[in-house]
Amino acid sequence: MKGSLSRELLAEMMGVAFFIFFGDAVVAALILVGAVKDFVGVTLAWGLAIAVAVYMTAPISGAHLNPAVTIAFATMGKFPWRKVVPFCLAQTAGGFIGAALVYALYWPAFKAFEAAQHITRGSVASVLTSRVFCTFRSDFVPDNLHAFIVELVLTALLMFVIMLLTDQNNNILPLANLWPFMLGLFIVVIGLSAGCITGYAMNPARDFGPRLFAALTGWGRVVLPGIDNYFWVPILGPIAGAITGGFLYNLTVGKILATINTGVSANNSPENVAEKVA
Repeated sequence: MKGSLSRELLAEMMGVAFFIFFGDAVVAALILVGAVKDFVGVTLAWGLAIAVAVYMTAPISGAHLNPAVTIAFATMGKFPWRKVVPFCLAQTAGGFIGAALVYALYWPAFKAFEAAQHITRGSVASVLTSRVFCTFRSDFVPDNLHAFIVELVLTALLMFVIMLLTDQNNNILPLANLWPFMLGLFIVVIGLSAGCITGYAMNPARDFGPRLFAALTGWGRVVLPGIDNYFWVPILGPIAGAITGGFLYNLTVGKILATINTGVSANNSPENVAEKVA
C-alpha cells in the first residue's frame, strides 16, 4: 500500500463513487429514458467504468474498491485487519455518493417516468425504478438461497481472476498498464453470461451504498430490507465468494505458479549456474 491511510480511504471512496456513477447512470438511461437499448450496453459501461476506477486508485490504495475483496485479502493474510473496517466504510460511502450524483442528474427523468407509468415511489411497483440503484433477483430465481449461491459463484470467479492478473509468479501477466482493462473485460463477460440472474452485484459497496441512498430518498422498505429481505444477499454472497475464490486460487493455480517459479529460481541459482559452466 502506498501513502497514508487517509489517502487510501479517499482513493477507495472516489474509485467506487466513480464506477457507481457511470454504472447506475447507464441503468437509468436504459430504464428511465431508453437512451441505452439493451443489456450489452449496460455491461460494457460497468466493465469499462470499473477498469478506469482501478487505473485511478491502484497506485494509491491497491484498488480493492470492494469490501468482499478487502475482507478476502485480509483473510488470506495479504492485507492488515486494522484497515478492513475503514476500507469497507469508505467503499460503501463511495457507493452512496455515486448514487446521489446519478439521482442529482436524473431526478427529472425519475419524476417523468413515475408519472407516465403511474408509479408511486415506495410501492411494490417502484422496484422497477429502484433497479437503477441496487440489485434484485430475477423472477425465475426461486429464492434468496439460490441468489446467494449465484453471487458466491460469480464473486469467486471474479476474485480468482483478480489474483491471476496480479500474481507476480505468473510469467505471462498482462503488461502493468493492461491488467485493469483485462479485469474490466472479464466483468463484462460475467455480466453478459450470468448478470441477468441477480444483477451481478459481486460487491457489497456497489449494492448497499446505493441501496441506502434509495431507501432514504423515497423507496423505503422496497429496497431496504427489500423484497423478501433481499438486501443481505449482495452483501454476504460476495464476501463468501471472494474468500472462496481467493483460497481456491492459492490452492490451485497460485500454488502451481509458485512451485514453478521456485524451481526456476533454484535452477538459476549461482551454484547451479557454476555447475553448468563447469
